Amino acid sequence: MFIFISICSFAQNNNDIMKKNTESTGNNESNKNKIDSTFDLYLLIGQSNMAGRGPITKKYLKEGNPHVLMLTKENIWVAAKNPLHFDKPKIAGVGPGLSFGIAMQNFKTSRKIGLIPCAVGGTSIDSWKPGGYDSATKTHPYDDMLLHLEAALQSGVLKGVLWLQGESDSKPEKAAVYLSKLEELIQQIRTIANNNELPFVAGELGRYRAEFQNINKVLKSLPGSIQYAAVASSRGLKDKGDHTHFNSESQEKMGKRMAKKMRELQKEIGSR
Repeated sequence: MFIFISICSFAQNNNDIMKKNTESTGNNESNKNKIDSTFDLYLLIGQSNMAGRGPITKKYLKEGNPHVLMLTKENIWVAAKNPLHFDKPKIAGVGPGLSFGIAMQNFKTSRKIGLIPCAVGGTSIDSWKPGGYDSATKTHPYDDMLLHLEAALQSGVLKGVLWLQGESDSKPEKAAVYLSKLEELIQQIRTIANNNELPFVAGELGRYRAEFQNINKVLKSLPGSIQYAAVASSRGLKDKGDHTHFNSESQEKMGKRMAKKMRELQKEIGSR
């Protein structure tokens, strides 16, 4: 019940969402019976590098694992494949999500992995707050994320969040206030999930553009300011030639690095 009430409180100015969630609370007990405790869910949020802009070659077209699923735009679970995201279908490509999911399933083969892709290319961190609006895509990234998360939580258990964003906030004046906004986002998601220990892994931006390092410097402070948060390094990763987006190979590496950090956080929490 807490999940549905929280979503209602955060999804502003949307009566349809409010009505839907109110009706859903009456079926909470039946919904609980449908939840698979071995189905580990991961929320994927951020902007274009999380959504993925790497070219989908034959190698990445075939990439997958029968025990790794993704949630579609229509909130249907299907076998995960590239591209995971649906923010901009004409340019969506390889991101870190699929390699992350495969790595997590390989860590613990008894689990199923569910990826919840919600990234939107070009979005500032200001779009990732209740009521936030992205004019380019005419979407509300945060509020839309809540709807997909609500649907996903009827099937499995949220085990962590991946965040890869900051290119739109890399100017010095925006980077200076980035950490506080990110901390607020993390706490909001943890409140919705009713889990103050929900692991959160952020990925560094590419080291191929000087301005992006303003965000990377801020991210170094994240683990010290928020418990159970970690940062995956972008060291050695390359762009696809546009000095903005990781190439497909680097996206695959980023996903594996995020998986390693996620497992470290989960082990830390489990050892308490």
